[in-house]
Amino acid sequence: MRLKCAFRTAVLPVTYNMLFLSLIKECIKSTNEQYFNSLFYYNDGANKKSKNYSFSVCLNRFVFEKEIFKIDEEVYFTISSPDSKFFINIYNGLLKIDTFRYKDFFLDKKRINLIQERIISENTTVFKTLSPICIKDKDGDYLDIEDAKFRDGINYMADMILKNFRGKGIKSNLYFDPINMKKVVVKIDDDFFKRDKKKYMVNSYKGIFRLSGDIEDLNLLYQLGLSFRRNQGFGMLEVI
Repeated sequence: MRLKCAFRTAVLPVTYNMLFLSLIKECIKSTNEQYFNSLFYYNDGANKKSKNYSFSVCLNRFVFEKEIFKIDEEVYFTISSPDSKFFINIYNGLLKIDTFRYKDFFLDKKRINLIQERIISENTTVFKTLSPICIKDKDGDYLDIEDAKFRDGINYMADMILKNFRGKGIKSNLYFDPINMKKVVVKIDDDFFKRDKKKYMVNSYKGIFRLSGDIEDLNLLYQLGLSFRRNQGFGMLEVI
């Protein structure tokens, strides 16, 4: 399940991922506060368990000045999840919101469209990234795509994502084949999580790649995303 929501805004911060994460949280909270608390909090602290969604933000015409994007056209927010409870709550929450405020930034909602997902029916699929992917190894170190351990990192990440969603990991190892991937650096503002109020530079990749594996696994990764920090706007995929 996935949807696309169009917004108008004059400006966005360079760390706009956190703005849209805040939007997701507000939508869930306004619809089902009990579910919101179970999803994002645990024992009076943040629930660090991975959530069953990924999202992307598309900016078209813009000018970048002093940590700010000045926007000339609509901004598109797309979110995907195979979790029906989460999806119903985020959809209903978006329906309620006309204008959303995050710090000194505002989003004016224009429209919401449900998107028909593709069905993967073969063991090899070509994906493009709608939001960049970042991969770590088991020691927590970010991996470069040229690193021999990158494919192991893909399998490690996919196994954790699927285990978190359905209780069991990948059915067979994935084979990752980059076709046209480019390195990008994304700035993340962890002030949102009220930790050490720092901005972090996340090495990640965007572009087109081929992924081979079990068909059910591929369909779920298409819906869930494939990356660390998926819930902060990384790892959303489209089938091409």
